[in-house]
Amino acid sequence: MDTSKNLQRLKRRLEGEVGKAIADYDMIEAGDTVLVCVSGGKDSHALLSILMALRRRAPVGFRLIAMNLDQKQPGFPAEVLPRYLSGLGIEHRIVEQDTYSIVKEKIPAGKTTCSLCSRLRRGVIYRTAKELGANKIALGHHRDDIVHTLFLNLFFGGKLKAMPPKLVTDDGAHIVIRPLAYCAEADIVRFARAMEFPIIPCNLCGSQDNLQRQKIREMMADWDRRYPGRTESVFTALQNVVPSHLADGMLYDFKGLRVGESGGETDGGDLALDAPRLGEPASIVKIIAV
Repeated sequence: MDTSKNLQRLKRRLEGEVGKAIADYDMIEAGDTVLVCVSGGKDSHALLSILMALRRRAPVGFRLIAMNLDQKQPGFPAEVLPRYLSGLGIEHRIVEQDTYSIVKEKIPAGKTTCSLCSRLRRGVIYRTAKELGANKIALGHHRDDIVHTLFLNLFFGGKLKAMPPKLVTDDGAHIVIRPLAYCAEADIVRFARAMEFPIIPCNLCGSQDNLQRQKIREMMADWDRRYPGRTESVFTALQNVVPSHLADGMLYDFKGLRVGESGGETDGGDLALDAPRLGEPASIVKIIAV
């Protein structure tokens, strides 16, 4: 980032995207207490900074509490985030719990630790939210994370499933929100660098090079290099789902389809995947199909 003008332009864009996501999914409402999970990485730093900026001019009042989980990883600079959060003047809670030792004990050497680590963190976060009276929990996942999760589930889980921008926790006690859902990771990287956030790298799961997520990240990076806009296009597709053109009988009544009934409720009918041939108008394709 060369100039403050460029930083302000980027800041406005990110704040606009976060504001739109919040509005589109009713993520934050009047009177909410939002627990913002701050790991020390670029994404959570950006999330907290943007939410603080939006709160200052929001038409409704809501409370922000920053939370960091100190997992007792060797070499973790425990003093950095408390000092930084105090300097921001933001209400915060530092939770100390040695999940690191549990993960290292339970997971064999060379195996990925993310699943267990994530479950342990989630339990601590939910408990802390309950203690603080927070009804919303804000996580720093961005648009790229959501798209990568879609492909992880598609390739390795056999499901069309990603990270939703908003969900209710299993116990029904809290709503998890992802205000960065519309933000590109590349923009967050630039923003974090320009803002000089005190970044704390993860030396547990973040340092593993055998993660399937990293392979998906590399695949998408290659696609975006060769065909710019692929990640954005895939994310847009998540907002334009057509159940009648998939194969899930729980989402669409395929068994109930009968000859002679109108297919008007479907998106495009049997012409949905027909593209006009080069040099031919779309109307010709329809005539050929008939």
